[in-house]
Amino acid sequence: MTESTDIAALLAAYPALVPDPAIAAQRVAFGTSGHRGSALDTAFNEAHILAVTQGVCDWRSSQGIDGPLFIGRDTHALSEPALASALEVFAGNGVTAMADADAIGGRAGGFTPTPVISHAILTYNAGRRDHLADGVVITPSHNPPRDGGFKYNGPDGGPADTNATGWIEARANDLLAAKLTGVRRAAPAATPFDYVGHYVGDLGNVIDMDVIARSGIRIGVDPLGGAGVGYWAPIAERYGIDLTVVSATVDPAFGFMPPDWDGKIRMDCSSPFAMAGLIAMKDRFDISFANDPDADRHGIVTPSGLMNPNHYLSAAIDYLLDARPGWSATAGVGKTVVTSAMLDRVAAAHGRRIFEVPVGFKWFVGGLSDGSLVFGGEESAGAAFVRRDGSVWTTDKDGLILGLAAAEMTAATGEDPSARYRRLTATLGEPFYARTDAPASPAQKAAFKTLDTAAFAGSLAGDPVSAVTTTAPGNGAAFGGVKVATANGWFAARPSGTENVYKIYAESFVDAGHLARIQDDAQATMARVFATS
Repeated sequence: MTESTDIAALLAAYPALVPDPAIAAQRVAFGTSGHRGSALDTAFNEAHILAVTQGVCDWRSSQGIDGPLFIGRDTHALSEPALASALEVFAGNGVTAMADADAIGGRAGGFTPTPVISHAILTYNAGRRDHLADGVVITPSHNPPRDGGFKYNGPDGGPADTNATGWIEARANDLLAAKLTGVRRAAPAATPFDYVGHYVGDLGNVIDMDVIARSGIRIGVDPLGGAGVGYWAPIAERYGIDLTVVSATVDPAFGFMPPDWDGKIRMDCSSPFAMAGLIAMKDRFDISFANDPDADRHGIVTPSGLMNPNHYLSAAIDYLLDARPGWSATAGVGKTVVTSAMLDRVAAAHGRRIFEVPVGFKWFVGGLSDGSLVFGGEESAGAAFVRRDGSVWTTDKDGLILGLAAAEMTAATGEDPSARYRRLTATLGEPFYARTDAPASPAQKAAFKTLDTAAFAGSLAGDPVSAVTTTAPGNGAAFGGVKVATANGWFAARPSGTENVYKIYAESFVDAGHLARIQDDAQATMARVFATS
């Protein structure tokens, strides 16, 4: 049965329900992408946003950040009142908040994607040493319509690190406990900023828009009712490309979306269920793509169908490393520990090193900023890459340029990303990848903090184990789980932060049967570890 959201009740709950910070589920909690929750659960309400925004203001003061703050919102229902709350606090603290003119005026539109905020921060700060800018994006990403989200991006343009988010979270919860004493508010105010013109006008420096225009390829785009909805028509007009927005509908209930696998509405552009509409149109276009509501993720559809995110990342990296002579020959390719090892093989084929990090795009920020990385990608369909001259574009995920890169690849080579990926597997091997969940009690989840790597030695699916690690090879940071590798495959296990399960990521370069054996061995090994912990 499809889950629906009563938008009127949701919006009424936003100011009406007051969180009790003594209840863990009602406190501010920054995950990998900011604070998220629903007003209906007393987890994303006016008090939360007032407290978090004051926390951001206090963090800025403690760090000497006194430039403008770029702020945007997506199309979720809670994003609009949360923006109004945040602007009250920024005004009360004398922070110059830069917002889309339509978002300020309350007119239709004015939505701003996550990568556009990152791009604005970076271009403003370029060449500056003081009076630096930072930003906020009000979005719960692809989460259901009942949810809201609030995330902070620092002067480096990327998702804030745990030092910042931990500080802001603690300050916000102190303010909640003090019944908002210390929160400074004023009439909401913001300075208009032309996000669309600023971002769209710079696109030619990261994507070869001319080759797309000359080719005449037919491009289909579905914003999935998200913040990218106001960007595609200006892109098509400015660069003269044959691009059709298949739906410009914006509905805070996302009633136009087909339900995901479990009946919930999610704007997940990597899900074949959520992407059913665009998949049905695949023969109308040479290439088509979609984004989630804050446009930091991408879903690529070719005439062969929806691409697996790992497959597209492999094809995109392979193409871009060929097509970007301006990129540093010594710069590496970033991936998370649970992303396909196919990326390792593609990078090696181009003589590039792999920089493997824990889950979370924040780990790529430094490398994309200083040019030591040309690309950073996650298995969850999030990625970004540098400009054509090798300088930084965004330090947050950018689903807009990943879609346009698929169009550029198709235009420049006559080969769509699916075809390129099939050619890669013919030479580098074909991976079989899956992610599953297994039950885990709170005590078992806690056991991941004290894992004995010796328990994973021996063999995996009949192959000798070559490596066991609890830290990411690229930067040595703990990733909260364990990864076990052989010459023919690997698995990684990590506890869920919100459910009593642990996640098993597994991959085989043999066949589907071998993948199943890896998964079975992974669960059996974890069961033995839990039994002795």
